[in-house]
Amino acid sequence: MTDLVIETAGLRKEFRTRRGRKVVAVDDLDLQVPPGGVHGFLGPNGSGKTTTIRLLLGLARPSAGSMRLFGEDVPRRLPGVMSRVGAVVEQPKFVPTFTARKNLLLLAGSVGVPASEVDAALDRVGLSGRDRERYKGYSLGMKQRLAIAATLLKSPELLILDEPTNGLDPAGIRDIRDMIRDLGDSGVTVLLSSHILAEVQQVCASVSIIGDGRLIASGRVEDLVGDNTLSVVRTWVADPEAATGHLTHAGYRVTRDGDHLNVEGFEHPEDITRVLAGHGLFVRELAPVRGDLEAVFLQLTRGHTLGGPTDGDAS
Repeated sequence: MTDLVIETAGLRKEFRTRRGRKVVAVDDLDLQVPPGGVHGFLGPNGSGKTTTIRLLLGLARPSAGSMRLFGEDVPRRLPGVMSRVGAVVEQPKFVPTFTARKNLLLLAGSVGVPASEVDAALDRVGLSGRDRERYKGYSLGMKQRLAIAATLLKSPELLILDEPTNGLDPAGIRDIRDMIRDLGDSGVTVLLSSHILAEVQQVCASVSIIGDGRLIASGRVEDLVGDNTLSVVRTWVADPEAATGHLTHAGYRVTRDGDHLNVEGFEHPEDITRVLAGHGLFVRELAPVRGDLEAVFLQLTRGHTLGGPTDGDAS
């Protein structure tokens, strides 16, 4: 029996667009999420993140492959494990004129959860002092927190969040980030799908990165960043436009960063100075760029889906 909370093997999902074109949204995906903590699920738009989540929750049927939650086959055994799973994938339907507390009390009653759990859920998401306000007066961030509170009523062991900070201001993003970190620290396994990589790096212990529906990389954030073989250096020369041309012609990848150039694709840093010096350009600064999750993500997903049909197009 596996101790993984989420496990997929050869998972595939095909669908057709409104114009009849066949699209492979998830392609032979092998995903493994260990218990406890926050696991980031990253990929460009259209890479298959939301489709994968919908498959795991039984909201769509796979074309091929297998899925397990807590070691149980899904969707066949999904009813038996759903009591252990909470998810915020789409905006939940709350009654606008009811208070947050009344909305949760109604929901708790419909699923057979004691009313006492409402207070605990509101407290965990930081709404215990605002619970008697009407839902329609809530900010977007407060609505998102209430949605998460609704999933916590049944004390899930696995919480799946799909872009929970979309549309939030910086303060709202920080609040959701801190709440997710606290949930992970409490022992809940959180699968966090997000495109805000700086936030992911602050809250996630491990990540899986996908592109074109396939797994590209997976592991602890510190290992992925530490093993980053991007070999990016930041350099400054008096004529950055000429330097960009010469370095590009020599086969390096160059991006402007203000008055500086970020250079990739070299084997040794001195190769850069040698190329530039050969054209009468002399480097006044040459320093390695500190690796971060965003840099790793951009390198790994280069050439993968960045547009076209989005995850939400899948059925």
